[in-house]
Amino acid sequence: MSNTHSSFLKEMGITEWTSRDEPSVEVVSSEVSVAQNVIADGTHNSARAHWWFFGAQPQGDAQILFQNVLRVLGLASNEWSWKSPNDNLSKMHLPENGMPVVAFAFGGPAAQKITGERDPLPQLRETILALNTGNDEEIPVIATFDLAQLASKSKDKAMLWQDLLLAKSVLQNI
Repeated sequence: MSNTHSSFLKEMGITEWTSRDEPSVEVVSSEVSVAQNVIADGTHNSARAHWWFFGAQPQGDAQILFQNVLRVLGLASNEWSWKSPNDNLSKMHLPENGMPVVAFAFGGPAAQKITGERDPLPQLRETILALNTGNDEEIPVIATFDLAQLASKSKDKAMLWQDLLLAKSVLQNI
């Protein structure tokens, strides 16, 4: 595994394992490659998508973590946008090129605000929620932890990885 991939995994709180027989051989390298292929599947061909990220604007370590999320997803700058949960959802415009959209909410309050759900984050995670723009278009929403919380709690970064995989699987079915 390259050092770049190792640093992304380390930043996301994913531990790399090594074989006891051969300490220099990384056991998870093939598993990580499979996971990266799942994340990247559909992002490097004509079936691209646009990601709407909602939550508090990341600062410091949270900003670094967010940049790593963008790199892991392989998103170009025109394939994502940061949105405030306080924005008028009915004035949000879908991409003119017809790309599918997935919304990714960082934090329970952001997820609750854009979906109208009242459940706390643990009940909202691992569920496909919906954002209604008022244009007869429902955007799938995946809720995860707040970026600032993720930056300080390594164990929760593994759950972020799961949430990203869920979002990618949603996009594959749009």
